[in-house]
Amino acid sequence: MNIKPKLPEWGTSIFTIMSRMAVEYNAINLAQGFPDWNCDDELLELVHHFQKKGFNQYAPMQGVLILRKAISEKIEKLYGRHYDYENEITITAGATQALYTAIASVVKSGDEVIVFEPAYDSYVPDILSNGGIPIYISLNPDDYSYDWDLVQTKITDKTKTIIINSPHNPTGSLITEDDIKELEKITKGTDILIVSDEVYEHITFDNKKHISLASSKELSGRTFVISSFGKTYHTTGWKMGYCAAPAYLTKEFRKMHQFIVFSVNTPIQYAYAEFMRQEERYLSLGKFYQRKRDVFSDAIKNSKLKIKSCHGTYFRLLDYSDISNKPDMEFSEYLTKEIGVAVIPLSPFYEDRKSRSLVRICFAKSDEVLKEAAAKLQKLLAIL
Repeated sequence: MNIKPKLPEWGTSIFTIMSRMAVEYNAINLAQGFPDWNCDDELLELVHHFQKKGFNQYAPMQGVLILRKAISEKIEKLYGRHYDYENEITITAGATQALYTAIASVVKSGDEVIVFEPAYDSYVPDILSNGGIPIYISLNPDDYSYDWDLVQTKITDKTKTIIINSPHNPTGSLITEDDIKELEKITKGTDILIVSDEVYEHITFDNKKHISLASSKELSGRTFVISSFGKTYHTTGWKMGYCAAPAYLTKEFRKMHQFIVFSVNTPIQYAYAEFMRQEERYLSLGKFYQRKRDVFSDAIKNSKLKIKSCHGTYFRLLDYSDISNKPDMEFSEYLTKEIGVAVIPLSPFYEDRKSRSLVRICFAKSDEVLKEAAAKLQKLLAIL
């Protein structure tokens, strides 16, 4: 049979490739973004509790009411925006599903979608599979800030959506109040919608605050705000997230959601709703990961790797230009096979796939693992 692929340029994701290589070569896996410790015992017990109580059938399509209500209360308390839990919050099978559903619900053939690079790898396939046209704009390479004058030149009558990601994967940069003002000006009086990927919302450092697009009166009315329980509660394998959006966007979102996944794990939804009452669990997350960031940074500071600034997420970029002129994919393979540390090359986060002598590491690991990986990387000398 002659089948024309919808995504001919895409194969296996770089995260799968490097994690598989880590296993094959018994390397420390700093590649894929997941913690190497278990989630809280109390959360596990809550899941079991609701399973035993019989909450094991389909949840409502939009999500369990008590969880949607808890999310609404959290967003209003943190960001000052009220979302109606009946008509403006939807529970999803992870943030990746929420991202796809948001894009699929509004992007049609020929619509342009602005994507800032380096970009998380699901954005562009989501756009292309729905007939959209990605418009690539690179963040400033020094600090991964936005060039809003450049953005303005890329806006056309075909611009349907802008994708924002803060805290930013893979760079760890944060959107600022000035960025919010510029985005408000650019979109005011237009029909441009925004997909805001905020899955690392609780992981910010150095006394910096996450600025949600929900906090802007102008932007919240045109934005899908997407977040993740997995990143917050160390449960990435449970694949649960949510989307908060004004009712008119949620209506379209749920049309797609019901046919993509319909509903998600019932007992886990009830468990999260109960666990969210302990606000300190997520409010203390930034301090927890800042210490992890600094443990790794201190352990590697005497190496020839240059550490890029990082104010959020549990990722950090390392510049290896003083060590090797190898392309980043080759250098990542070398680190995995010869040094015993698996990382992610930065080039797959760009449309041009050009090497920039940068690799991404994940520091959501035990202190022992971080120090062991750093000790291996300290040994790096010049490589041809």
